[in-house]
Amino acid sequence: MRRSSHRRAGLRGALAATAVPTWTGPPTPHSDGTTLAFVRSPGLLRPDRRVYAVGDIHGCLESLRALHAAIADDVTRRPIGGGLLIHLGDYIDAGPDSAGVIALLAAGPPIAGLPTINLLGDHERTALDALDGDAPSATDWLHADGAATLRGWGIDPASSRGSWREKVPAAHLGFLRGLVLSHRADDYLFVHAGIRPDVPLRRQTAEDLLRIRQPFLYSEAAFAAVVVHGHTPGPAPVLRQNRICIDTGAGFGGRLTCAVLEGDRVGFVSV
Repeated sequence: MRRSSHRRAGLRGALAATAVPTWTGPPTPHSDGTTLAFVRSPGLLRPDRRVYAVGDIHGCLESLRALHAAIADDVTRRPIGGGLLIHLGDYIDAGPDSAGVIALLAAGPPIAGLPTINLLGDHERTALDALDGDAPSATDWLHADGAATLRGWGIDPASSRGSWREKVPAAHLGFLRGLVLSHRADDYLFVHAGIRPDVPLRRQTAEDLLRIRQPFLYSEAAFAAVVVHGHTPGPAPVLRQNRICIDTGAGFGGRLTCAVLEGDRVGFVSV
């Protein structure tokens, strides 16, 4: 039986972050309409594209609403036809309202006119396995702060595990089952945790995409794409030549962060 490696006390032990300018509000528009401070990105998007990538949410519904409002404000100030919103997984556990986060995202794209892709995180994978009757996964889920998620659905974590699934709203369960493992956009690959170095992208395993830390985090190799990921928390976004991490500890005492990728630059918004 494997234990989730994602259980965390605050942000102790997090990787050191590259210092990058991060908008935390209130917004002050620049001459081009943006309220963001951009830096050079290791990847490139076509001129007609912009991606808003949101890191691990962990039940922080109010922070997610605030971040969506900031994104909507940026889209209004700087309209673009090829915009895309990506959530990188780990919607549940630890924070105050996992059920509310799932309800919001299950209802469809949260920002009008902005297509949305929702990725699978390791917490959702563990939860689905538990709800499908895998006993070790149920134990892992409870050890990974899953009790808060169950209570949000009105489920007593001490109740019969075989009864859990029937009490989860059908729309919420359908949302969880419809999550995808990755998304590719030009130079970027969006995944929850990372990739295994020296393995072609098409041969990456779901286990690595969802849970890998080492050896991915300490690799200096040039991957086939710049990997935008969460899963490993830090006090600020991490910007490297081969990856961008935007898990800033939401649900564990930190903020919720979005990376805004366009052209050859990236900006960060945290709430």
